Amino acid sequence: MSTPIKPLADRVVVVREEAKTQTASGIYLPDTAREKAALCEVKAVGPDVKSVKVGDKIVYGGYNVTELKIDNVEYLILKEDDVLATV
Repeated sequence: MSTPIKPLADRVVVVREEAKTQTASGIYLPDTAREKAALCEVKAVGPDVKSVKVGDKIVYGGYNVTELKIDNVEYLILKEDDVLATV
């Protein structure tokens, strides 16, 4: 899947993985009880990004994240410095 967003400089475009809808014991969670997933897949990287590439699964931190919804897909744009780890 290609992204309609082309990041600049050290920016990374990611998509969150789906939050779990069911617990390990089989209980279904309502939308209000689900946590936002911290695990994301990298969809595009800017020209100055060195440590991650498209297709990597990452964990990010920080509060300076831009959320953008295009064609019913919610993208997050963050700085490479906010990437904490690859999985």
